[in-house]
Amino acid sequence: MNANARKARATTRQMAHDTRAVRRAQRAVATGVASAKNHLVAAGLDVDTAARFAGAFSRGMTAQGKRAVSLKLRGRRAKRVEVKLYDSATFAARLATYRPKDKEAAARFDAVAA
Repeated sequence: MNANARKARATTRQMAHDTRAVRRAQRAVATGVASAKNHLVAAGLDVDTAARFAGAFSRGMTAQGKRAVSLKLRGRRAKRVEVKLYDSATFAARLATYRPKDKEAAARFDAVAA
């Protein structure tokens, strides 16, 4: 198989994955409370950056609720973890003040906050 065809398929899969993640995040935020990652993705941050900074972003915030979700591990194993949920007002207040030390990521957060 051609390397260009593999690269094109991988690009298409990644675009579809990102589009689905954005739609899922927008639906989660529209229901009221959602995780920090979903809030960041729905606000316009890309999926990878949101996943990278969600933990630091939510540190120090008071969660409005918790939900247990299942994470798939290697093979057939899965693990149940708790995810903290935040409302839109709490998210907006944190977004106005939080900036990561990484200059590129800080610029992305500035663009989302504006």
